[in-house]
Amino acid sequence: MIDVVIPVYQPGKELQKLLGRLMKQTVEISHIWLLQTIKQAGDPLLQPQDDRITVIPVLQAEFDHGGTRDLGARQSESEFILFMTQDAMPVDTHLIEHLLHAMEDEKAGIAYARQLARPAAGVLERMTRGYNYPPQNIVKTIDDEEQMGIKTYFCSDVCALYRRSFYEELGGFVHPAIFNEDMIMAYHMIHAGYSVAYCAEAQVIHSHDYSCMQQFHRNFDLGVSQKQYEEIFAAISSEKEGAGYAKHIIVDLIKRGNILMTVYFMLQCGCKLIGFRLGRHYTRLPKWLIMKCTGSKWYWK
Repeated sequence: MIDVVIPVYQPGKELQKLLGRLMKQTVEISHIWLLQTIKQAGDPLLQPQDDRITVIPVLQAEFDHGGTRDLGARQSESEFILFMTQDAMPVDTHLIEHLLHAMEDEKAGIAYARQLARPAAGVLERMTRGYNYPPQNIVKTIDDEEQMGIKTYFCSDVCALYRRSFYEELGGFVHPAIFNEDMIMAYHMIHAGYSVAYCAEAQVIHSHDYSCMQQFHRNFDLGVSQKQYEEIFAAISSEKEGAGYAKHIIVDLIKRGNILMTVYFMLQCGCKLIGFRLGRHYTRLPKWLIMKCTGSKWYWK
């Protein structure tokens, strides 16, 4: 049995398309829980046409990346819970089937999908997706930490299947969580002796062409989350992984002779690094500056 949990905000036609594709999967879904963010009580909610879909209102002031997803997870009685975002689109009808294959290992706690760039995505976004989501399957355990570093715990709730019993054993997602609830859970899964599987055959279309300022805001929030859960991130350098990623992309761009794009990418990297380091030191910053830097103003209110 599989349930699906999707946080929803200002849903459009894309969500209806996603729900349609989920209902046509080769593995039947038991229930879909939509956690719809609303500004105030009484705001209109989605009216699903299928009795396997339930909409739960979440006040915008109470939204939390970890807490809201956990609210959805607590509704489920199925063996597995698939967490998705409303802008992730399954490539085919075998998405859940492939993720379940990765769960045949009884020690697997999470299996997350490969993310492919949208057809209209820019060069940098395509290269980034290719770097973070390669075509080879990977099963990660505590033994991989020395070689893989922070990437050992990389995981994405854009599309990730969780074994509910392990999830509940570990207390569910941390909250409050401005960012990284998935990576923090992956850390706890691996340190509890379980594994995290990257399933390259399970594919969703999901990408964003962020501007330099958007990258700055996202990485500020990333730095905040790492500071808040310092017991997890202090011993493993994210900047080392970031430097490896930057080097890989720069070398590839230069080989292509794309000098202007190389310069722009380096500017993006600078914005990411500044945002991340400011986020790591957010406790020293005045509130007004935090509000200028964050991409999640709802969190601080």
